[in-house]
Amino acid sequence: MNPIGNLNKIFESRIRLGVMSVLMVNVNEEVSFNDLKELLEVTDGNLASHLSTLEENAYIKVHKGFIGRKTNTTYSITKAGEKAFKGHLAALEAMIKFNQ
Repeated sequence: MNPIGNLNKIFESRIRLGVMSVLMVNVNEEVSFNDLKELLEVTDGNLASHLSTLEENAYIKVHKGFIGRKTNTTYSITKAGEKAFKGHLAALEAMIKFNQ
């Protein structure tokens, strides 16, 4: 059986893949919008669009707050997001092994 069918379409975008990777590494922490933007080297609008897709699929959780008078938006991975991303990574590994 070809493992390609187990890949998650949501993670096909390099930006969403990057967001999920950063959040998995920081699984017990929240990561700010600005930190994600800097790490992934993307524009505000591009990042916001991809974050929205991940949020709509319940893979990430958005936390909005303030630091002084300035807004601060942070993100964390959900249990569903962690499970889906691990499944996607397992499918990638299976594809590599399948094609050797």
